[in-house]
Amino acid sequence: MLIETLSTDDSRWLEVLRHLRHDFHHQPLFVQLEAVRMNATPEAFVASDGEQLFFVPYLVRQCNQLFPELKFPICDAVSPYGYPGFLLSDSGRNPEFAAKSIAAFKETLASRAICAVFLRMNPILGEDYETLFPSGTFHDSSQTVVVDLEPSEEQILKQVRRAFHQTYRKGKAFGLTVRFVGLEEELDSFVELYRQTMDRVQANEAYYFDRSYFANLARIPGVQLCVIDHGSTMAAACVFLECDGIVNTHLGGTRTEFLAQSPFTTVIFEVMRWAKSRGNRWLQLGGGVGGREDSVFHFKAGFSDKRIPFLTSRFVINCDRYKHLVSLAANAKISTPEAVLSSSFFPAYRS
Repeated sequence: MLIETLSTDDSRWLEVLRHLRHDFHHQPLFVQLEAVRMNATPEAFVASDGEQLFFVPYLVRQCNQLFPELKFPICDAVSPYGYPGFLLSDSGRNPEFAAKSIAAFKETLASRAICAVFLRMNPILGEDYETLFPSGTFHDSSQTVVVDLEPSEEQILKQVRRAFHQTYRKGKAFGLTVRFVGLEEELDSFVELYRQTMDRVQANEAYYFDRSYFANLARIPGVQLCVIDHGSTMAAACVFLECDGIVNTHLGGTRTEFLAQSPFTTVIFEVMRWAKSRGNRWLQLGGGVGGREDSVFHFKAGFSDKRIPFLTSRFVINCDRYKHLVSLAANAKISTPEAVLSSSFFPAYRS
C-alpha cells in the first residue's frame, strides 16, 4: 500500500480526485479557503493499492493556540466546512482495503503529533460506509435531507410540502423573480443580506463568514448564486456548490422585510429545477443547525422524503496527549476532567 500526504498545491490532489466520485468540499481550492478561515494547515491523506484508492481531506490545527501554556506542540485535525469525508474508488469499496486505509491514516496522524481527529462524512457518497469500514469508525450523528433529481420534475415536486407550493405561488403573485448569477456579480449585496440574516437569528459566531471568504469562494469553479428579487431589491439568496452531479446548498439568507413572503422557499424550488436541468443527480439540502432536528431541519424536510444518515468519525489518536488537553481545559473552566469529557462535543477540550 502506497501512502501519501498531499498539500493543496500538489498536482496529485486533483489527479487523485479525477479517479474518484467526489463533492465540492473535496476540492483543493475549497480546502485551502477553509484553512485560511480557520488558521489551519490543509492536507489530504491518500492510500492506494493498484486501482484501489482511499482519500480524505482535513485541516491540522495547533492546540498551542488554544492552550498557550503547552510546553510541546500538539495538533488535532478536523474536516473543512461541509461534507468532505472519506472517498473510495469503486475497486476500493471492500472491507479489507477500507480497514487497511483507516489503520494507515491513524498511523500517519500519530506520527505527526496529532492527538485527535473529527471528520464529517458525505451523506451521498458514503451511504454504504457503515458496511465497509470497521465497527466503531462512525457515529450516527443525525439525518440529512436530500433531493433525488433522477425522477421527473412532476414526481420530485409531489414530495414537496403542500404549504410550500402555496407559498411559492403566492410569492410569484407578489412579484418575486429569480436570477442565477455568479457570486462575484452580487457579492456586496449578498454579504449584506447574509449578515442581516445571521444577526436576526442570533447565529453562532462560527457562521459569520466575512466578505473576503465569499470573495475567494466566488473564484472557485462550480459556485453559483440563486437570487430572488422583488423589483430591484434582493429578497433572498443562497450560494450553492455544483460538482460531479451533486449540488449543495451552502450559505444563504432572507431580507427581514420579506420574511412574510418566505422567499427562501422560492430559492429551493428554483434550485431544484436548475440543478435537474443541468443533469445533476442530487441536491443536498443538509440538516439542522449543529445536527439538530430544529426549525431549519423541519424547513428542509418539507422538500423531500429522502433522508440519509449523517456520519462522523471521532478518533483519539494519542490518549495521553488527549487527556492532557482535557485537563488543561478543565483548569481553564474551573471544572473537572470528567465534566469536560461529559460533553457531546468532540474533541471535548474544545467544547
